[in-house]
Amino acid sequence: MKALIITWEKFQDHEVIYPYYRLLEEGFEVDIMSNVLGKFHGILGTNMESDRLTTDLNDPDTAAAYLREYDFLVIPGGVKALEKLRQERGVLQFINTWNANNKVIASTCHGAQLLISSKVVAGRRVSGYYSIRDDINNAGAQYVDAPAVTDKNLISSPHYKWMGEWMKEAIRVYNNEL
Repeated sequence: MKALIITWEKFQDHEVIYPYYRLLEEGFEVDIMSNVLGKFHGILGTNMESDRLTTDLNDPDTAAAYLREYDFLVIPGGVKALEKLRQERGVLQFINTWNANNKVIASTCHGAQLLISSKVVAGRRVSGYYSIRDDINNAGAQYVDAPAVTDKNLISSPHYKWMGEWMKEAIRVYNNEL
């Protein structure tokens, strides 16, 4: 079992730390992909280690290998991080293809912006931070304000105060899909 967390410098600390350790606890090998290799910082100053570069996904062969290698995707929030991350075309295509393969995506807070830009929300029930409710609805999804919203392979949450419920549901969906 391998999980990938895709984020960017100035990520929302809670939303990377909690899923990282929760998935380790569950027995996953967890890698973090960001805009830098090695140590990088969240908006509150937490240091995490990035194992992969987002630019790796610009290469179709590497992206295809990652699709085969990983089976659980986490998209944390952080408004500043997502403003940058959603400009990465390779990341957007990767998420779109990941979703087309019906693999589990756990998204929280502003992570929904990446889902919108990846064109995977139309016709679905999605949660995200309350300030992007209109963005979610305008992308053709139905905004839902609940701790963990499941729509097929997508499990979304609006805020880090719901980390426990969100990850519990994402792991349940993952385990039921195997």
